Amino acid sequence: MAIPGNYLSESTSTIEPNTTGWAPLLNCTLSRATGGTASDGCLQMRSVAAGEMRCRTSASYAVIPGVEYLAFADASGATVPERIGIRWLTATSTEIVITWAVTTATASATWHRIAVADYAPAGAAYAQVVFSSTPAGAAVNSLFDNVYLGLPKRSTGNLLSANAETSERASEYAATTNCTVSRTVPMVNWSPLLYVAGGHVATMTVTANGAAEMRCTDTPPVTPGVEYEAYAYIQPPAAGSAAWIELRYYDSEGVRVQTTRGVLAAPGTGWYRQRVPATAPADAATAEVAFGLSTATAGQVLRCDTVVIRVGPRYETGSIIPLEHSDFEAGVGGWTTVAGVATLSRSTPWGAAFRSGSYSLTVSSATATESTIRSPKFTLESTGPHRYEIAFQVSAGAWNVATGIRYYNSGGAEIASESTVPVPMGTPGWWLLVTDADPPDLAVKVALELTLTATAASSTVRFDRAAFYPSLPIDDAFVNDATASVSLVMRELEVGNLLTVSRTTPDGVRTLVRGPDGLIDRMPILDSTVAVEDYEAPLGIEVTYNYETYEVGETTPDRFGLWTRTVPAGDPNEVWLKDPGMPQRNIRLLAQRAPDWQRNIAQGEYRVRGRRNSVILSDVRGGLEGELLIWTRSDEERRNLHWLLDPGRVLLWQAAPGMGIEDVYVAVGQVTEGRTVPQAQEVWRSWALPLRQVDMPTALGVSGSAGRTWQDVLAEYGTWADVLARFATWEDVYLNRPKG
Repeated sequence: MAIPGNYLSESTSTIEPNTTGWAPLLNCTLSRATGGTASDGCLQMRSVAAGEMRCRTSASYAVIPGVEYLAFADASGATVPERIGIRWLTATSTEIVITWAVTTATASATWHRIAVADYAPAGAAYAQVVFSSTPAGAAVNSLFDNVYLGLPKRSTGNLLSANAETSERASEYAATTNCTVSRTVPMVNWSPLLYVAGGHVATMTVTANGAAEMRCTDTPPVTPGVEYEAYAYIQPPAAGSAAWIELRYYDSEGVRVQTTRGVLAAPGTGWYRQRVPATAPADAATAEVAFGLSTATAGQVLRCDTVVIRVGPRYETGSIIPLEHSDFEAGVGGWTTVAGVATLSRSTPWGAAFRSGSYSLTVSSATATESTIRSPKFTLESTGPHRYEIAFQVSAGAWNVATGIRYYNSGGAEIASESTVPVPMGTPGWWLLVTDADPPDLAVKVALELTLTATAASSTVRFDRAAFYPSLPIDDAFVNDATASVSLVMRELEVGNLLTVSRTTPDGVRTLVRGPDGLIDRMPILDSTVAVEDYEAPLGIEVTYNYETYEVGETTPDRFGLWTRTVPAGDPNEVWLKDPGMPQRNIRLLAQRAPDWQRNIAQGEYRVRGRRNSVILSDVRGGLEGELLIWTRSDEERRNLHWLLDPGRVLLWQAAPGMGIEDVYVAVGQVTEGRTVPQAQEVWRSWALPLRQVDMPTALGVSGSAGRTWQDVLAEYGTWADVLARFATWEDVYLNRPKG
């Protein structure tokens, strides 16, 4: 799979099928080895003699001075550590300087990530990726794969800069108490698809026995009343180390006004993603993330990577329960025992029991009795039916459960309550409790309850992913006449499952619907609500949509749905020209004349001596070719058609049913734009579009800005002048396509 935004070709990045994308630079020979990470192939750099060896990309890639670039790769070296660099070149390919990464801590035959980032220096016109290692003799190998060169990578929605997230260019961390801070490159076997982890990591070394901490110097602005979540991969010095992450809020004067800590219950010394959510208080202006050890000995090391501050997600769209009270990553989330003997705690250690994140709420009862636990009060944000949902797992003993909901008015008085009949809790594995509710008109706040009856002594049950959200149809479809498209919405999906979406026409032909990464065929579900815009639906005929969800590795769908919708054909004299990957450029135009189709064929004629007829050898006949004549009726239509045609991409041509023309994907050749009359003031234009039929593009995704907000622009660029300098159009800002 190609790395998004990679300047390198897929062949150069994955060393498939050969090493033509790479060239020796110093004391080495190159060959293709097997057993890579992104694919089977990998680059083998072998030393000719003792001393440093280097190789580089064969090609040079255009860069802009003053713009930051990132290079990373997966590396393996059993006997010698390695490093990666960016080689900056002038317009005449003269080397200016090489920006080197810190060398990996030790040699490791296990695949591990190496990375480096820097700003292109003055005079730089091109860049190359360089690998280096220094063996003690000849015939020593270093291996590389999954290589990237391009703009820095950031996690979607991260308020922190790319440098603060990954530490690839310089340290964005400062010592606060009893420590020193540096950047190191430990050998970590990250997934080849995880592009924001690995390489340099922020490293805290404890100076003397006692507590120690470091802080990120990047402090993004926040909005009071909004819940944010901080998380990072943390490597503690020992199992059970008192390592933590804190999300801190400061007022406009720089005074700390709130601190929330998430303690890592480390089962070992690996890398663990620890999360901590907290709502910004009324006087909050900025946020900060910090890391530390509550108790440590001199020389101990704490490392962190992929550091993120983002708006806290909700596990169901519209849920009023903040992450702090629904996911239990930093504690019990304010839930309390209001009756009975049940005790509440966060599960331990990290990763032992969870439905999402790394922890869950653990309820234990020493006796076979009834207990009631209750959440804090949450403010209702809408009226009408709601749904109460929470996941559970019985880990010891047996239980019966009933759900309850309490409603409060604006004065805080309880005005109503409701509960369900107790039922046995299922085993084994995780189950989902779902209760529908209809809050009374005067209800302003709500509290959720669970009445739990342990039917055996020493019973334990875990809860996770609590949600209370407006009860909307689990799926729906809407026709948009103006864009000739169908909007599909699927709600209450299970994050982590896989999704397939298709449409079927009356003739029984089933076609996959296009999504952000191509046709939606077992696409990973990243959010409980998924919206899909189908701009390729046929006009004027009834289409049946179908979606299916699957557990990873399963072939039987967990859930499916059906809709039947028809996109109005509109004026039969008009046609649609659509860009499947950039639907914002789609345009409806007045047809002048449909093509007279031709279908070429490659044939060879052989004249046989003494025979009347030739021997003809033919290939299969080609697709349709012809010239579509259309009009534009205004300057705006003319500009929009140029905008559609400029990228030279495959288009979909659609006409109304009954016109004798089926939907066809086409490549457009040399375009002729003609005037309809001699007078210059006439805005009508006559266009001739040479069309050649092509196959439907399958890997092409629909361009969009899912997850991208103005906060991302703010985190990446300091001023509007920076934005204007890096983007040619607002569409480029929207799609995050900077120049260079």
